[in-house]
Amino acid sequence: MTQVFGFVLSLVLTFAALFVALKTSLSFNAIIWIIGTLAVIQAALQLFMFMHLKDGEDSKAQTINILYGIFIAVVTVAGSIWVMSFGM
Repeated sequence: MTQVFGFVLSLVLTFAALFVALKTSLSFNAIIWIIGTLAVIQAALQLFMFMHLKDGEDSKAQTINILYGIFIAVVTVAGSIWVMSFGM
C-alpha cells in the first residue's frame, strides 16, 4: 500500500510542477525554484518509499551511501557547468 501511495504522490508532484510551468504567470526564477523544490521533494519521497531507505538492519550505512551519491552528483553537475561556462 505504501508503494501505491508513493506513486500517487509522485504523480501529484509531477503534475503540480507541470501546472506551475505552464499555467502560472510567475517570474521565470520563481518557476525554476518551485520546480526544483518539487523535484527535491519527489526524489526524497522516492528514496523513502521505493528504495526502502529506512528499512533493513543497517539503515545508517544506507544513508551514508545515499549522501555520498548526492555529493558525487553535485560535484559532477557543478564541475560540468563550470567547465562549460569558463571553457577550462
